[in-house]
Formats: sequence, structure tokens, C-alpha cells
Amino acid sequence: MLDAKVTELINTQINKEFYSAYLYLDFANFYKSKGLDGFYNWYMVQTQEERDHAMLFLKYLQNNNAEVTLEAVDKPHMTLEKLIDPLKAGLAHEEYVTGLINTIYDAAQSVKDFRTMQFLDWFIKEQGEEETNAHDLITKMELFGTDPKGLYMLDNELKARVYTAPSLVI
Repeated sequence: MLDAKVTELINTQINKEFYSAYLYLDFANFYKSKGLDGFYNWYMVQTQEERDHAMLFLKYLQNNNAEVTLEAVDKPHMTLEKLIDPLKAGLAHEEYVTGLINTIYDAAQSVKDFRTMQFLDWFIKEQGEEETNAHDLITKMELFGTDPKGLYMLDNELKARVYTAPSLVI
């Protein structure tokens, strides 16, 4: 049986993961409106990833006979003006999500919930990758994004990204 605090934090995380999907969908729509189909694709893949992360947390609670509590998902309220705005906001958001997952891990560790800690190990690794990818994308945008040809090439690079569902066994 999962600890009540750990269960509460995981339920909150489900909501935050769905919010992340909404946020990245908003970013995708921003780039679509700018004619940047590669950036649009990048964030559509991010949207799928975040939705699946929410479902992994939900399934984990179900598999541990814990109550799942779904709350309303907030609407993103971000003003996006410059092409780099979503990229910087995305990095900040990934850092925020890392903090949330670390909080769950800390709560699980404090009650010696090794199963949840092991489950979270995948997410901790994933967050490291997410933060690196977000940072790298900002760096590329700062290097090439002000040059139309560079932006075109970067946009084409991002078109190649495809979604791969996580292979995490719960």
C-alpha cells in the first residue's frame, strides 16, 4: 500500500504532466502560426511524451491499488512573442517538473517506499534528458535562429523528430 503523501504527490504529478502536454501543445500552435513546421513537430512530440508520462503515473497508482484523483488541467497563460520564448519557457518548465519529481522521490525515500523510488528512477533520467534537449535547442536557436537560412535548417532538423512511446514497465 502506498503512503498517503506519496499517493497525493503522484496524483498532483498526473495533473502537472497533463498541464505540460497542454503547455507544449500551446507552443506547437505558436510555431505552426509562424510557419515553422519543424518546431511545431518538436512540440507535438513533446505533447505526446507528457501525455504518456501522465498515463504512466496513473497506471502506477492503479497497479498499487491507490486512488486516482483527476483534477482540472489549467490553461497555459503564457504570452509568446519571440521565436525563442517557448524554448526558454520549456526549459524553465522542465526544471520545475524535475523539482516535482524530486519531491515525490524524497517523500518515497522518507517512508522507505523502494518500489516508488525505483519507478521514479526512469523519470529522473528522463528529466535529465529533457533539460539537456531544451537547453541544446535554446543554444541552437541563439546561434542560428536570427539567420533565415540557419533557422530554415534548424526547422528542417526538428521535422525529423519522431515519437517513441516509453518502454517503462510498471
